Amino acid sequence: MPSMKKFLWGILAGTKGGTNRARIVDELNNRPYNANQLAERLSLNYKTVKHHIDVLEENNIVTSTGKKYGALYFLSDTMEENYDTFLTVWEELGDNYNNK
Repeated sequence: MPSMKKFLWGILAGTKGGTNRARIVDELNNRPYNANQLAERLSLNYKTVKHHIDVLEENNIVTSTGKKYGALYFLSDTMEENYDTFLTVWEELGDNYNNK
């Protein structure tokens, strides 16, 4: 299994929607939200948020209260334990985008 830093680089920097996924993780660090609340908070389309939430959930970065509409999403225990690593990757990712 790759290190958490390498894993996060892959899921955030190695994919087209990485920035939106990082924004979702950052919001969920503050408090739980459902997909509709995240869409409003991040000014994104609901289906876009739902897609990224599904990817994050499949990769054990977020967890939810269920699959029904209105389910709340939280950071997984693993993500909470590695949130500082996430911040490091996101900061480096931001620097990379800002230098282009």
